[in-house]
Amino acid sequence: MKTFIIALSFLLFAFTSFAQQPNNPDAAYVKENYTKYEYQVPMRDGKKLFTSVYVPKDQSKKYPIMMDRTPYSVAPYGADKFKGSLGPSSLFLHDGYIFVYQDVRGRWMSEGIFREMTPELEQHKTNQDVDEGTDTYDTIDWLIKNIPNNNGKVGVWGISYPGFFTTTSLLSRHPALVAASPQAPMSDLYRDDAFHNGAYMLVANFSFYPFFTNRQDGTPTQRRGFGFNYGTEDGYEFYLKLGALKHTNDKKWYNDTVRLWSEMIDHPNYDEHWKERNVLPHLHDIKTAVLVTGGWYDAEDLYGAINTYKTLKKDNPATPIYFTMGPWVHGGWSRGPGDHLGDVDFGGATGPFYREKIEFAFFSHYLKGTSLDLAPVSTFQTGVNQWKTYKQWPPKEAEDKNLYFLPGGKLSFDAPKNADDSNDAFISDPNKPVPFTNDITMDMKREYMTGDQRFAERRPDVLTYQTDVLDKDVTLAGNIWANLKVSTTGTDADWVVKVIDVYPDSAKNSQFSNKETMMSHYEQMVRSEAMRGKFRNGFDKPAPFVPGQVTPVNFELQDVLHTFKKGHRIMVQVQSTWFPLIDRNPQVFENIMKAKDSDFKKATNKVYTSKAHPSYLKVRVM
Repeated sequence: MKTFIIALSFLLFAFTSFAQQPNNPDAAYVKENYTKYEYQVPMRDGKKLFTSVYVPKDQSKKYPIMMDRTPYSVAPYGADKFKGSLGPSSLFLHDGYIFVYQDVRGRWMSEGIFREMTPELEQHKTNQDVDEGTDTYDTIDWLIKNIPNNNGKVGVWGISYPGFFTTTSLLSRHPALVAASPQAPMSDLYRDDAFHNGAYMLVANFSFYPFFTNRQDGTPTQRRGFGFNYGTEDGYEFYLKLGALKHTNDKKWYNDTVRLWSEMIDHPNYDEHWKERNVLPHLHDIKTAVLVTGGWYDAEDLYGAINTYKTLKKDNPATPIYFTMGPWVHGGWSRGPGDHLGDVDFGGATGPFYREKIEFAFFSHYLKGTSLDLAPVSTFQTGVNQWKTYKQWPPKEAEDKNLYFLPGGKLSFDAPKNADDSNDAFISDPNKPVPFTNDITMDMKREYMTGDQRFAERRPDVLTYQTDVLDKDVTLAGNIWANLKVSTTGTDADWVVKVIDVYPDSAKNSQFSNKETMMSHYEQMVRSEAMRGKFRNGFDKPAPFVPGQVTPVNFELQDVLHTFKKGHRIMVQVQSTWFPLIDRNPQVFENIMKAKDSDFKKATNKVYTSKAHPSYLKVRVM
């Protein structure tokens, strides 16, 4: 039975799998050229964190330290057992660094209690006032003083959850920390992995927490988590039969035994539990050079990468802050060619370019003093498949424009002129939700991010708007805001908006195209996002809809850099279910985490397209 581990843990297994391959040349190189040590590094409050240190055997020179702090285990354990590769890529391994891996507080072989995205403190008045910033400071301080032949400079990197720990390393403000690269970092758990605009990311979380929860107390262990036998490969079928979200804590499943899962479903609103887990307000007074990396098709932490960069840039104007976004899924830049996603071809390998010309060049400069020719912003422009560099993101050249929904399923940069209160209606049935992918899968299959949306367009509960055939290229650069005027016969509703690139009839299949998929008229999803309507006035201020009343619902779809080429069309789809990517909304105003199976009701939802009540996307056009 295939079990699903979401991409928060993707990198742990990707690295492990790569390292254990019998033909992996790095494995032999590690053993021949590095000596491994294991330490329990003391923190200021007396807790000790398990730390593996790989030191070059050649002690004729000093080396900088590269550190990765992780909740996913520094395995293998034992001074005679080696990782199959070290560092962000093989380039680092062969160039010579001291590599440090640490189990964060409360995980695996480190002492203490783990807290989901540990709240950061602005002040540390006593030795008991600890967070990930202080743990990083104490670790760096110990390493500099106790590991021979280090050159006094430290770099930190990490992807996903380790990306969050890399961000918090900046809060140590240790003078030896000269370079850090948060990659796909979680930044605000409510906006990253848990909820998207209040809509719960169901399939991405349900299977993650049993795997992740290998311990819930302060006792160090090497015990791993567990998985479920779902009894099917069809996630759509499974989650429908599961019923209301409260059933996840039935005896057959979580059984109220997993603390971190219960914390999540106990806090559906953006309350203090979530606010104190938002690291972005703490990113001030940073002196460390930073390279923030993300992927345009990161289904988990796109928000984290973009907003970590924007916050660091805004609040630390004198600090070197670099930003890279490529055509990648979650962590897709770290291994492999990065040349396609699903049916969509990116025109060549993008991963090796990033690893050598951006990541390796960045750390080499700040840790070893090599030259650096790196633009502040390096982004891959999808659609035309070209790397672009800018001084800032979004580019200052991008101009705000509105892309309006018009009667008859039209989409245009011209505003509606009709005086009648035109609208498009559909019946949303949470018991027959729109699937997020046309594939049969138990996973949050990452290919959905560029997936063909023709299957959705054919459904009566999905509204479609599209432009005429474009007579010139249209490039969107920056974030997209949905500004909808809607109504519902219920008292709550979700609103899902998808921005789609419609290929022309002449489009040919690429080498990566599924043999059953024709790229002629392919509807490639470029950006998509959900909004739980009750949070339209604030994620901490849920409010019911007045049935039948026209209501504004505005939300962000995140950033893109995409060219809709001449001969293509721009399409927008709007729907109210997206299953099981997000949980089902009963379309009744209530705490959805405690809803009963009988609460899920049909509703008639409308999107308005008139001069008086215009619906549109606010976009940035180059």
